[in-house]
Amino acid sequence: MARSVLIVDDEPNIVISLEFLVRQAGFEPRIARDGDAALAAVAEKLPDLILLDVMMPKRDGYDVCQTIRANPAWASVRIIMLTARGREIDREKGFAMGVDDYVTKPFSTRDVVELIKHYLDPAP
Repeated sequence: MARSVLIVDDEPNIVISLEFLVRQAGFEPRIARDGDAALAAVAEKLPDLILLDVMMPKRDGYDVCQTIRANPAWASVRIIMLTARGREIDREKGFAMGVDDYVTKPFSTRDVVELIKHYLDPAP
């Protein structure tokens, strides 16, 4: 069974391209378009990795990350934050909330796929 990647973003063009690339890399993409939907998707079936936007409707990515990290049953999921917020203070906040990595938009799709592989298919 393919490892799953939950793509959490409210921008349709980003979701479409990430979904395609995740599938092409051999992983199972799942989609959530806001913070509440992301938490519902995690509760339904824990993904192996989450690509998480910061600025979204209902709950922002920081809140989603903090909620996930506060639940011991969800603690193992990897979180890569993908955001337009590139200031150092935003990066520090992301890492303080518990993200595994922080990527600023615009980003290289190749780099994001390599990060996913890094976290889900670590070299022996």
